[in-house]
Amino acid sequence: MARRSNRQTDMRARIAAAAARIMAEDGVDDFALAKRKAARQLGAADTHALPRNDEIEAELRAYRSLYQADEHPHLIDELRRVAFEVMRELERFSPYLTGPVLSGLAGPYAEIDLQLFPDSAKEVEIFLLDRGVPFTTNEARRFSGDRARSVGLISLDWHGVPVRLSVFDPRDERVALKTSQAGRPMERAGIAEVSAILSGEKAGKG
Repeated sequence: MARRSNRQTDMRARIAAAAARIMAEDGVDDFALAKRKAARQLGAADTHALPRNDEIEAELRAYRSLYQADEHPHLIDELRRVAFEVMRELERFSPYLTGPVLSGLAGPYAEIDLQLFPDSAKEVEIFLLDRGVPFTTNEARRFSGDRARSVGLISLDWHGVPVRLSVFDPRDERVALKTSQAGRPMERAGIAEVSAILSGEKAGKG
């Protein structure tokens, strides 16, 4: 039994490392997809051996610091600056940055993930239409505690950078939101916080 447990632990670590490498080298930002690809590459049929997202995050940070120490910080800085620009344009809708651009794990093909909390979802669409910004709409599920809710998604291109807007009810601004029932609450940062992050990065370069 102990030997099987050790094999599973070893396989989890190998899958986490392989998934991190896939995310770093292939620009994959979907943890589940990276896990499946890594498991197939390693011939791991036992789904119990799949690592948690935080295990892959740790491996990804280690990989980037070792192999992408020069270019990756510049990429994150540029994506955060674009995010800040979009947030300023959408300031009336209480925007928050979330996802891999905020966490610093984004790859070169990453979407900028923003959460909006307008009085009405239609306000955002009208705002974009009035400014001639093309967009597409979709829906997704998000969770507050165990409660699922449908959330409108708006996808657009901002000067060559893909941006995804998750449009929530304004009452959701004060609650912890998750992408899955068992997942961790999504970290997020408002305009002032993103500005402070960028100022800190600028000071660090000086």
